[in-house]
Amino acid sequence: MLDTIDRKILTILQQNGRITNAKLAATVGLSPPAVLERVRRLEATGVIDRYVAILDRAQAGFTIQTIVMVCLSHHQISSLQTVKERLTRMDEVLEVHQLTGEVDFLLKVAVKDMPSYTDFVNNKLSGIPGIQNVKTSFILDTLKNNTALSLLPPPANGSGSGK
Repeated sequence: MLDTIDRKILTILQQNGRITNAKLAATVGLSPPAVLERVRRLEATGVIDRYVAILDRAQAGFTIQTIVMVCLSHHQISSLQTVKERLTRMDEVLEVHQLTGEVDFLLKVAVKDMPSYTDFVNNKLSGIPGIQNVKTSFILDTLKNNTALSLLPPPANGSGSGK
């Protein structure tokens, strides 16, 4: 169970994973050893999954981003497991979501250019046994790209009933 201090620590780390322990401690109002102990506990229990650097994809040379919807021809456990394993091993695939409904998997894909995407679809994705249909939507613009979960209640604005 996360208490208020844990939530504050996690909120700060989601915005700046490189903050020093001393500054984090000062911000949440605890001693550095107490904050370090909490952060280590959050890491050990898996609440903090990992630390990463988030890149600007275009500046890193990945100019094409797509959402790919994948439909399977059959849903036997063995073939489903094979599809999952193959999709998660592909470097171009940033996210894999298994869905209910008409689409079986939703992928977020990033590649350097259109020839790279063509190669991805023709030689990698279409080569997976059991994939019946692939539909692609190209991302034109990203209006929001947030990785942080909202852990703290919104601040009271003093507006009362909102009238």
